[in-house]
Amino acid sequence: MSERHLAVIGAGPAGLAAALAAAARGVRVTLIDSAPQAGGQFYRQPAQALGARRPQALHHQWRTWERLRDGLAAQIAAGRIAHLTDHHVWYVERHVTATDSGSAHPEEHPAPTAPTAPGFTVHALTGPEQRAPAAVPADVVLLATGGYEKVLPFPGWTLPGVVTAGGAQAMLKGGLVLPGRTAVVAGTGPLLMPVAAGLAAAGAQVAALVDSADPKAFVRHTATLAAHPAKLAEGAQYAVTLLRHGVRTSVHHTVTQAHGTERLEAVTVAALDSDGRVRPGTERRIACDTLAVGHGMLPHTDLAEALGCRTDAMKIAVDDEQRTSMPGVWAAGEATGIGGATLALTEGRIAGLSIAASCHGTAPDAGSLTAPAKARAALRSFFAAIDSVYVPPRHWSEQVTDDTVVCRCEEVRAGAIRAAVEELGAGDVRTVKLQTRAGMGWCQGRVCEPAVAKLAGCELRPARRQFARPVPLGVLAEDTAPEPTD
Repeated sequence: MSERHLAVIGAGPAGLAAALAAAARGVRVTLIDSAPQAGGQFYRQPAQALGARRPQALHHQWRTWERLRDGLAAQIAAGRIAHLTDHHVWYVERHVTATDSGSAHPEEHPAPTAPTAPGFTVHALTGPEQRAPAAVPADVVLLATGGYEKVLPFPGWTLPGVVTAGGAQAMLKGGLVLPGRTAVVAGTGPLLMPVAAGLAAAGAQVAALVDSADPKAFVRHTATLAAHPAKLAEGAQYAVTLLRHGVRTSVHHTVTQAHGTERLEAVTVAALDSDGRVRPGTERRIACDTLAVGHGMLPHTDLAEALGCRTDAMKIAVDDEQRTSMPGVWAAGEATGIGGATLALTEGRIAGLSIAASCHGTAPDAGSLTAPAKARAALRSFFAAIDSVYVPPRHWSEQVTDDTVVCRCEEVRAGAIRAAVEELGAGDVRTVKLQTRAGMGWCQGRVCEPAVAKLAGCELRPARRQFARPVPLGVLAEDTAPEPTD
């Protein structure tokens, strides 16, 4: 049995699938995750102290989760997987060049040989305040870091009561609480329907589901969508829930403003024309105390970028076996392209099989990869079609007034960003950042960067951040302190 050690970063669907596949084939696995329980955002579980009697009511694909949960428990009991919870990874340090484990170009397929070890140290912060350091050595690494929500600013979006769509879902799944009594769910993307349905089923009054997508755009992808009846059935199930609870759905509409003094009191919704601009005279005001808003997802690529892995269109580039361009590093799930839990599970299994074969110095069994590779291709095609439909309105920035806060950390307003371009000559996001401080705050631009790029007329590119999260200087000082001498 191989004694090679795999560090899996992220215990969502992709990370769990990879860890289980690799462990079953003799690889020693450490599963590292920031949450107190495995599952990721998709399988987020309420704390045991809350005593949830029917947590499955908040999920679909519950049987899949039970198989993953039970499989993880069995591998932990057998000593094949160590599960580290509440570990917030901020950097993956590469020590040596592995001789196999990937190639300089993901499209290449070198003959596998066993890697030298240890190749990496995974650095994390632990504890409630994320200040205690931890280090995990590993021969190879899988990045299953998931994605995060893209939220575009509009007047009033910083009011208390405005939350992300995923944030509202996390409150419900993880805390068993509603973000408010009367909610509007808005933006665009496939996440909106399950969020609206979940809130309505849990007792919230969902005053409206507002999606900027144009339903006519689905017609261009009829054949691709029809090839996935399970996905269509899932969407139909959400639609039935919304109808049962009397939720009004407005497609090709957008929220133009949130209103309130101390907190959210109402939103203004308007229809969009064929060019993605607000149609004058279609505005209507909806009373609510909660707005759950999101405009799609972006892959988490910080750890990959710091390692030097190649990225492609804001996602980690991988080959047919989920290997990145950096030897010894694989990636799977939303970090390689947003595609939902089923695709993440498929990519995770492929990565786990590839890693196990690499650690044994063999090639993966072609038969074991055939079915998941076929499923992966079909799902990627499906979500490429979905992504082409669920896009923010082309002219959403026209609704952003100069007084609208864009960078919440540094309180930079849209007017300052526009002035940096028009008066100071800024031509890229980095220059706008230097001139306005937009993106210099706690989140380091993760929230505001898409909006800053659009307002400045710049292309959104990976930020190449060295660390994936804020790190105390004391931790860095300890990590870089010289070794004592005799």
